[in-house]
Amino acid sequence: MKFTTPAGQNPIDQGKVVGKPHDRIDGKFKTTGTAPYAYERHDVVANPAYGYIVHAAIAKGRIGAMHLAEAKAAPGVITIVTAAEAGKLTKGDFNTAMLLGGPEIQHYHQAIAIVVAETFEQARTAANLVRVDYERGKGRFDLEEALKTAPLKGNDSGEGSKAPPVDRVGDFEGAFAKAAVKLDARYTTPDHSHAMMEPHASLARWDGDKLTVWTSNQMIAWGKGDVAKTLGIPKENVRLISPYVGGGFGGKLFVRTDAIMAALGARAAGRPVKVALARPMMFNNTTHRPATTQRIRIGTDRSGKITAIAHESGSGDLPGGGPETAVSQTKLLYAGANRMTSMRLAVLDLPEGNAMRAPGEAPGLMALEIAMDEMAEKLGMDPIAFRIANDTQVDPEKPERRFSQRQLIKALQDGAKAFGWDKRNAKPAQVRDGKWLVGMGVAAGFRNNMNMKSGAKVSIDRKGIVTVYTDMTDIGTGSYTIIAQTAAEMMGVDMDRVVVRLGDSDSPVSSGSGGQWGANSSTAGVYAACVKLREAVAQKLGFNSGDVEFADGKVRSGNRSVALAEAAGDAGLTAEDTIDYGDLAKTYQQSTFAGHFVEVGVDMYTGEVRIRRMLAVCAAGRILNPKSARSQVIGAMTMGVGSALMEELAVDKRFGFFVNHDLAQYEVPVHADIPHQEVIFLEETDPTTSPMKAKGVGELGLCGVGAAIANAAYNATGIRIRDYPVTLDKMLDKMPPVA
Repeated sequence: MKFTTPAGQNPIDQGKVVGKPHDRIDGKFKTTGTAPYAYERHDVVANPAYGYIVHAAIAKGRIGAMHLAEAKAAPGVITIVTAAEAGKLTKGDFNTAMLLGGPEIQHYHQAIAIVVAETFEQARTAANLVRVDYERGKGRFDLEEALKTAPLKGNDSGEGSKAPPVDRVGDFEGAFAKAAVKLDARYTTPDHSHAMMEPHASLARWDGDKLTVWTSNQMIAWGKGDVAKTLGIPKENVRLISPYVGGGFGGKLFVRTDAIMAALGARAAGRPVKVALARPMMFNNTTHRPATTQRIRIGTDRSGKITAIAHESGSGDLPGGGPETAVSQTKLLYAGANRMTSMRLAVLDLPEGNAMRAPGEAPGLMALEIAMDEMAEKLGMDPIAFRIANDTQVDPEKPERRFSQRQLIKALQDGAKAFGWDKRNAKPAQVRDGKWLVGMGVAAGFRNNMNMKSGAKVSIDRKGIVTVYTDMTDIGTGSYTIIAQTAAEMMGVDMDRVVVRLGDSDSPVSSGSGGQWGANSSTAGVYAACVKLREAVAQKLGFNSGDVEFADGKVRSGNRSVALAEAAGDAGLTAEDTIDYGDLAKTYQQSTFAGHFVEVGVDMYTGEVRIRRMLAVCAAGRILNPKSARSQVIGAMTMGVGSALMEELAVDKRFGFFVNHDLAQYEVPVHADIPHQEVIFLEETDPTTSPMKAKGVGELGLCGVGAAIANAAYNATGIRIRDYPVTLDKMLDKMPPVA
């Protein structure tokens, strides 16, 4: 199905199933421990061996020699694979560094060997017996220093945010020089880790020259291609299976070391091998969100209209990598005739920087939305009024292109009313509650909408059971449920009559999970397949497909009614299709918007910041399942708390690694950090996005939260923190008098 014109009325608009708050159909498996995650697939192979990866102990240099004799002689060891034994390997399309290093080392904790043994404990013990002689090289580990000579470089995150090296509209410098009110400020965000619950894990089995990998991966088709390319085998010889993923946040978009090393270990051992990255190895071995240094300049007239806006960002990555696209939202969020954005990339020898939930917008809005508050204060305007005054219904860089839907003003206004914004004291450090200084903050949320080609196969059996097959993944987002809702709505059956099979590369290629495109795109693919199946049913029954109703497990046309099971017959019926997109996304700017509101308390004695309450008001097209969508948003809000108040990978600039590489030292929010959270979804359908008229919310819920918290902390204390995270050491010596 080619989607080239805005969607008209279709069966999804009935809203009998789609749009209703259904429980997650996979929830019972997850809560009873019966959901089959990659490392726990005890049902698919007999007698697997265990692999344990040996990681590089330097960040840059070469391996002089590897001493393996003692490890090979250890009890239970079956084989050891290094780059020398692995044969020729190449780098996957989506990897910046080789997944098996040697003799060259590209970053700290790069995999350099796998030890395969009968038990996990034996493999781990033997891995600790491997001795490596290194020739340490000179590395580049200091972002601030490297940015001094870093060149301009554009990038496309592949997840909806992109920008050229420099983009100009009008005369920014001239307009900024003439502006009545100006801001010129620098902001920094640190390196962040995905820190998902399930580690990177894989189980690999060879059947002759055919490889099957049970793994934890968000994008099955991408992963299949990169496994084949890395190992130098035909793509058709690779099968990836990933029905359940215990969190990814972008860290499992691409094939990682676990899958490749499991495959190499299994080939060498002649039996299946399972590998999981130990938690302390994940932070330096896999990817992370790169740190940024951002400069924002805004100029306005006396009334508060933006006349000039510039956003410059610098970040670092390994050779061949790209910059964090932190300026992308600034190109679209606010009006202003004279504009400039630019990005610089410093080459660093730290672990690979890559996509993490809302790449680009998440760190970019952490800076931009503080800057907007600072400008509002300079102008003596309410922060919400300033944002509303600079709203735009067209792409500021391409005024001929309108937003398909843009309810930012309503999100801010409705949020202000629901949150009690009118009770906020605009003067900082005026509200006290016992030992707490109390403040409110706001930020706009913005995330682009992306449409991805997505396919599915749908069948009906003789019992009237509808089964959906697609390689789509569920990374905790509720894909199983919304896909079942779509099939149930289209085929006129109850949810308990739908079976969903996900995460298998033998199924039709879907959009996969990333960039908050998964919900809209994958369900649109199921919609397309169901349209074909409805036509097949109508044709078999001799009905006019344009005048047929699917409801209550039956097919009706005129005065005739046939049970769906009877229509399928003993042989059943199957249809397959793919949703593909035309140029609507070029004609209309498709984006999602939010208003984020936060109230914090700051301990007047210690400077500790505590969240008191949070609200997100989201405008994101049709909400397919309000219950799971709310779960997505509050999870993103929680991640925003971590980004604002605690998360920071500490870089050892001498030896080039992240020091706090475990969950004991890399702090993330826990239950006690998160009080009341509220989510409001604005009524909206967007016919330009797909027949589902939906968008996505999983990343919108994060975008802007960090700045809302920082703004609330400023309102509470009068202390402006521009370098995240907002920790007490940055506030303590500036706190207002206790008396």
